[in-house]
Amino acid sequence: MFETIAPVYEKIYGSDHTNEPLKFFAPGRVNLIGEHTDHEGGYVLPCAITSGIYALANLRDGHSLRLYSLNFDDDFTPFEIDFNDINKKIDGSKSWVNYPLGVVNELKKLGINFSSGIDIIYNGNLPGGAGLSSSAAIEVLTVEIFNRLFNLNINSVERAKISQRAENNFVGMMCGIMDQFAVSTGKKDHAVLLNCSTLEYSYVPLKLGTDKIIITNSNVKHSLAGSEYNLRRQQCEAALKIIQSVKNNITCLSDVRPSEFETLASAIKDPEILKRARHVITENARAIEAAEKLRAGDLKAFGKLMNASHISLRDNYQVTISELDILADLAWNINGVKGSRMTGGGFGGCTVSIVEDGAVQIFQETISREYTKQTGRKADFYILDTSDGASQIF
Repeated sequence: MFETIAPVYEKIYGSDHTNEPLKFFAPGRVNLIGEHTDHEGGYVLPCAITSGIYALANLRDGHSLRLYSLNFDDDFTPFEIDFNDINKKIDGSKSWVNYPLGVVNELKKLGINFSSGIDIIYNGNLPGGAGLSSSAAIEVLTVEIFNRLFNLNINSVERAKISQRAENNFVGMMCGIMDQFAVSTGKKDHAVLLNCSTLEYSYVPLKLGTDKIIITNSNVKHSLAGSEYNLRRQQCEAALKIIQSVKNNITCLSDVRPSEFETLASAIKDPEILKRARHVITENARAIEAAEKLRAGDLKAFGKLMNASHISLRDNYQVTISELDILADLAWNINGVKGSRMTGGGFGGCTVSIVEDGAVQIFQETISREYTKQTGRKADFYILDTSDGASQIF
């Protein structure tokens, strides 16, 4: 990947820097289970993946930031902005720069002064709009670039928090912290069990044996900044207020156990708000149980929890679309598939499946054929491995 980036870096920025540009990588992430629980203080179970975003970066004279992406730009003209002028979103074809600009804006709020300009080029192999957290990857990657170039001593947890604030405050997406946390703290051969309320986390061994993690891309792009995502956040907040009026020691929806929810549910009169709360509360319980199954090496039981997660996302949180439902249903009916569910924010994107090695070919052939037959779309497949979190590459 760096062989592709390096000549473009020299073409755009020249070769007059004092030092060679530094190499960086941030992985994407796939959430195995625990969807739409992060913004409600619940548990999630993601893992970092080997696909992600790469960057070359270096200091230079001046007081401006220059950005270029091989994924979005084709004119060899970088976006340039003075650090003092980073205060509002950029519209149009360069809108991708809002993710790194949001990060710089948050660093400025911390009182960090930039004594030099910076040149950065990004290039990634994450499919855009697929729900594998390309936005979180570029945010965390940008924090790490500034962290290294300016010796800021930002640890992995703070790196994730800065990145989340950038997306919330600058980009305008009220996401939880799961994506940024997984990208920042990921560990090879492990999933990350994160309590999004306390940010306590532990690594859960991901003992797949010969089984494979397969991402199936519906090729329906989603836009999480759309009104539907934020609407569900508002509905969850409404559910929490109602529950707190009945039981005042509840601080977030994920504090509620599924068994006690049944006694509290009668207070929620709006059926849509009730369904949103039901998903968050039951999904949180599934994430906790799923980590236990992984620790025990019980992938079969883990897969059943994945299936139940998709059904709840479809029926209660209502963020799946017909294409994702078709992909999941097709997977459930293939021998050798332990579990399959949509992953990411929804309204497009991907499913994640645990597939026995001997079933991988029939999985791809069957879904490719039937998905196209039913939707007219082409499905793409990614057989992924786990990865460490964002870092400088030496």
